[in-house]
Amino acid sequence: MKTAALSTGRYDAATYVTTSDGGNIFYKDWGPRSAQPLVFHHGWPLSADDWDAQMLFFLGRGFRVIAHDRRGHGRSSQISDGHDMDHYAADVAALAEHLDLRNAVHIGHSTGGGEATRYVARHGRDRVAKLALIGAVPPLMLKTEANQGGLPLEVFDGLRRQLAANRSQFYLEFASGPFYGYNRPGAEPSQAAIWNWWRQGMMGSSKAHHDGIKAFSETDFSQDLRSITVPTLVLHGGDDQIVPVADSAPLSARLLKHSTLKIYDLLPHGLCTTHPDIVNADLLKFVTA
Repeated sequence: MKTAALSTGRYDAATYVTTSDGGNIFYKDWGPRSAQPLVFHHGWPLSADDWDAQMLFFLGRGFRVIAHDRRGHGRSSQISDGHDMDHYAADVAALAEHLDLRNAVHIGHSTGGGEATRYVARHGRDRVAKLALIGAVPPLMLKTEANQGGLPLEVFDGLRRQLAANRSQFYLEFASGPFYGYNRPGAEPSQAAIWNWWRQGMMGSSKAHHDGIKAFSETDFSQDLRSITVPTLVLHGGDDQIVPVADSAPLSARLLKHSTLKIYDLLPHGLCTTHPDIVNADLLKFVTA
């Protein structure tokens, strides 16, 4: 693996790992190398920066914290192809091998929950200690004959149309409305959170984001979930307007061999940003149990 790093003492500020098909994946790696690693997988169409509140929290408690920008997202190269869960998981495997991560806890939000699920199921058996899924897309978002509770294909076609027509405006409206629950009565929108979401989204590739909609909506993770044997924490907002809870978290928890399910009443999809104290406390309890 080829890497390019700018060292700043305790941790590397800008590091890349090269994938088997020539993509350069940006990652952050903070904290003692001897500490237990926590690996964070971000949602669509964001970047590793979406985990700031969690990474700083766990760094301050002595953990090694790692987060990467998915291919085509953030500071990773805008590679043309491979925007599917198999490639996403393989990219994480390349990162884990490069850093020789052992006894790691993988934590995935939304699309990142799908990525983490596939990585643990197919690549991480001898490297992973635990898994946490937060507002995650598994088992399957798309409505099918076998998954009647899913969302119709027309919903995802609509996302693709809006992205292609005016990605900047689409992202601004997405962050201002359902992602953080700012469209609910009595909500107090944070303009800083909205613009930070927009900033992260606009850093990435429109093609990667367009292709990624198919990846997060049409991938069936049922077999991945059944094969996972490590303890898994499943957290979800009860008012998640992006990944509806009824067809996600409880179904995943039932498919997993060793799961703990917790649903937060009234919390939105972007709960890691809107309610970091609640999420961080439950993650810490799970990681240290």
